Amino acid sequence: MKDKEKAGKWNFHLHNSKLVTYARKNRKKRLVSEQVIWEMVRRKQILGYKFKRQRPVLNFIADFMCQELLLIVEIDGITHEDPQQQAYDAWRQRQLEEAGFTVLRFSSWDAVYNRSWVRAQIVAWVEDREV
Repeated sequence: MKDKEKAGKWNFHLHNSKLVTYARKNRKKRLVSEQVIWEMVRRKQILGYKFKRQRPVLNFIADFMCQELLLIVEIDGITHEDPQQQAYDAWRQRQLEEAGFTVLRFSSWDAVYNRSWVRAQIVAWVEDREV
């Protein structure tokens, strides 16, 4: 990535075509928590905004992305409780934020068992952005 390059329509929101094959494999083996969130955000159910799942961006694959809002939604499973993974996640999030994205993170537990709260958090962020 160029120094501080920002995501936008002109650069396909920093899409990384080298990760497409890997992203497709991820789409086929989705976790329960990812399935729950996908059912929540697909078909423009969040205030009419389109989300994509397993979207290659920079050198990462975002769980869910709304290009129009530059919003990435990440679902963190139990492996994200490891301190090394948390450090990597923080670094990864900084990279995405420097490129202009907002990253909302939710635990896989919340995605499955507290889905109305997760949806409310996403909707609230979108509504705040629209004002």
